[in-house]
Amino acid sequence: MPTVTSRDGTRIAYESTGSGPPLVLIDAAGHFRANSSLRELADQLAPEFTVLRYDRRGRGDSADTPPYAPAREVEDLAALVTAVGAPASLYGYSSGCLLALHAAAAGLDVHRLVLLEPPLDPAEDSAEQRAFTAALRESSGEDTVAFFLTGIGVPEEMVAGMRGSPHWRAMASVAHTFAYDSQLSEETTAALLSRVTVPTLVLDSAGSSGDLTGMAATAAAMLPNAVHRSLPGEWHQVPAETLAPAVADFLR
Repeated sequence: MPTVTSRDGTRIAYESTGSGPPLVLIDAAGHFRANSSLRELADQLAPEFTVLRYDRRGRGDSADTPPYAPAREVEDLAALVTAVGAPASLYGYSSGCLLALHAAAAGLDVHRLVLLEPPLDPAEDSAEQRAFTAALRESSGEDTVAFFLTGIGVPEEMVAGMRGSPHWRAMASVAHTFAYDSQLSEETTAALLSRVTVPTLVLDSAGSSGDLTGMAATAAAMLPNAVHRSLPGEWHQVPAETLAPAVADFLR
């Protein structure tokens, strides 16, 4: 298993498949390579791109170095981009979109961005978001998973359906990192978005709720060089066979 070493010494595990222009896939909160929907997308894109999937810090086979800061995750991405060869495109899913935006705003050598349903709400009360992050830090295990998912608006029936599943247990194993994603959301500001000038495709699923599709439209409107598309799919997800052609077309 290949690894890179981030600026602060943290070891980041990744895997690479395919050949062609480099593309790094960034997973959502609570997800990592062994608990991810991105493998099928990587397989679909591998004939045309060198696709990297990796474990974000504190997840899976990657190490962790406290204290957390979004800038440290950007440095993790910088190490990966150096390994695969810049410039690289970034694909972000859910809160992974926010990390992609931070990386582009920080000046990482990024070719293009593709973002699927970024959880971006500029009207959100910053004090409430800070309190949410603090509460996540005080919780643990499955309690953290349930608190985070209900807090971000995952339908109650979906949360109930996940309880006890392998996916649920995998998320509980990295429960401390949900506070990382919440802090990442806190620090994704309008000023930061204004610095993201690379061409960006913002996607949403036609089967998602209005809050998610609305946030995607808002993100596209706030970014200086973005387009917005809706794709057929279910709540907060688009099948890889539908998603991959849209990603590939834009990255070409």
